[in-house]
Amino acid sequence: MMRLVQSVLFLVIFSLPVWASAQATGAPELPEVADVRVIVDISGSMKDNDPDNLRQPAVRLLARMLPENAYAGLWTFGQYVNMLVPRDRVDDRWREQMTNLSSEINSVALRTNLGKAIEVASDDYFTDGDLSHTDFILLTDGKVDISDDERVNRAERERILGPLLDELVSKGATFHTVALSTEADVGFLQTLAQETGGSYSVAPSADALNRVFLKALNAAVPQEQVPIDGNRFSVDSAVREFTALIFWGEDETSDTRELRLTDPDGNTARVDRPGNNMRWAREPGYDLITVTDPQDGEWRLNGELGEGSRVTVVSDLRMVVSPLPPVFSEKEPLQLQVAFFEGQDRLTDPGFLDVIEVRVTITSEDDRSGTKILAGEHPPENGLYQDTVGRLPSAGEYVIDVVADGQTFSRKFTAVSRFDLPEGQVSLPSEESVLPKPVAAVPEDPPEPGSEGEPAPGQQPQPKPAEDSTSAGPIDISAAEEPLAAPAGPEETETALPLWAMTAGGLVVIALLAGGVFAAVRRKRKTEPEPEKSPSDDEVPVIAPEESGGEEAPHEPEPDPEPVAEPEADPDEEIPVADAGDEDSSEEFGLEDFDLSEFEDLPDSDEDDEERKP
Repeated sequence: MMRLVQSVLFLVIFSLPVWASAQATGAPELPEVADVRVIVDISGSMKDNDPDNLRQPAVRLLARMLPENAYAGLWTFGQYVNMLVPRDRVDDRWREQMTNLSSEINSVALRTNLGKAIEVASDDYFTDGDLSHTDFILLTDGKVDISDDERVNRAERERILGPLLDELVSKGATFHTVALSTEADVGFLQTLAQETGGSYSVAPSADALNRVFLKALNAAVPQEQVPIDGNRFSVDSAVREFTALIFWGEDETSDTRELRLTDPDGNTARVDRPGNNMRWAREPGYDLITVTDPQDGEWRLNGELGEGSRVTVVSDLRMVVSPLPPVFSEKEPLQLQVAFFEGQDRLTDPGFLDVIEVRVTITSEDDRSGTKILAGEHPPENGLYQDTVGRLPSAGEYVIDVVADGQTFSRKFTAVSRFDLPEGQVSLPSEESVLPKPVAAVPEDPPEPGSEGEPAPGQQPQPKPAEDSTSAGPIDISAAEEPLAAPAGPEETETALPLWAMTAGGLVVIALLAGGVFAAVRRKRKTEPEPEKSPSDDEVPVIAPEESGGEEAPHEPEPDPEPVAEPEADPDEEIPVADAGDEDSSEEFGLEDFDLSEFEDLPDSDEDDEERKP
């Protein structure tokens, strides 16, 4: 009995982390009001790294792309810090102010006082010390430089990455850092981003600032889009406003750039002749077109659409995707959850969901991609589309696109995340093409029992996925994926429980299971007949003289016990068997779930298995 109780306790205790993780990953909710604070370096070194002052149009892009009613501000810094555009609610007046004042961004400062800039922009005055919904976008081309004495600079750097960073993390701040030039303190910027859950990017040149700033803004405030199909996109009746950001082609200039926008009625607009309810801004590298109360139907863009072009929308009918981490791995997989909202309410109406196809596309840095359709034939009853991505062939940065496509409705969500391999795993350098080039398998030491990939004594080995990968062996996440295979009903509680509640619940479950097992064993012992013992096994009882009148009674041999007939098996009784369908629910979500027609040069799984054999 003790072994049975121990087994039950083992299973319950080791399933608690999975249960807690599932509880901690709540369903997507409508985002809080955004608070974005932009910090821009104006030190003298920018004269070399940004000679054309392309920071100005990049900042204006942020001003025009920030969502209505968000809060935002702009700080510039060198030796001193200046709040160039005060933090305020984003509206037309604020956008105009930031657009006009962006012309004052220059390269005249003597020092790079990063610590002071961070402290001023994160001052408690704005949100009473709560930065849990605040994202900072920090652009610099250098490193901490407040003195001619390098010891002073090193001490200041340590202060920023020590006490100051700890304080920022405790307040919930998120930093998205952008390095302009190879001379920037990459380690400093990466640490600042990683410790606060933000993103880190490098702009190889000032010409790339627009796209890098847009990437940082999208990480801070993901905006809903409609997909562009070739040069066409569809607007439904729920859209109140759309903004088309169209990047130029590589060889285009302001003299050669030509772009026209045609509405569903065939009316054409251009930069010098915008249409009704239309604002058209042209900057070096991009066109930005905003249309209020647009006509529903198909719109056309006539001209070259550079990489990264998109159409964002403001709508009461929204697709909301759970926040995606900047980095994921096999041990910490990417949890993807998608829901649709009308106003404040999540949609569960089958009449709407039945005509919506939700698909996920993952694209590598060299434009290889794989696609998977979520939910299959039937939409989830609670309207929550979800799945897990835990394995990819190689480490690197991936673009994750979620597209919902219906008869008269379409939405798109885009995010960027990096997949990391386990420490010590062989991988290609990040600047090389990582996905299509297979890496030779490296012999590994046999795993110890109980370690990752090897079952402990008493545990059943997990089935290996058929998909091949150049990464390490798969981590069994079947326990986490089983509830995803069969989404719960609409009445399921979705709020994450606190740790104490999860712990208490786990202990109660353990106590109930242990008590149930103990009671079952006792009932079984009471109901089963005591087995007969053979004479050879019995001890001969000795009767004391005082109990038998002073004389020992002679021992009479007991008769042989009659054989007990075994109960006959009931031919109509069904023997319970394991459900074969459970095997599918334990399969891991990796690239084997995607349409990988483009990944033709990945090795076959059988060949990979042979390479891994010692």
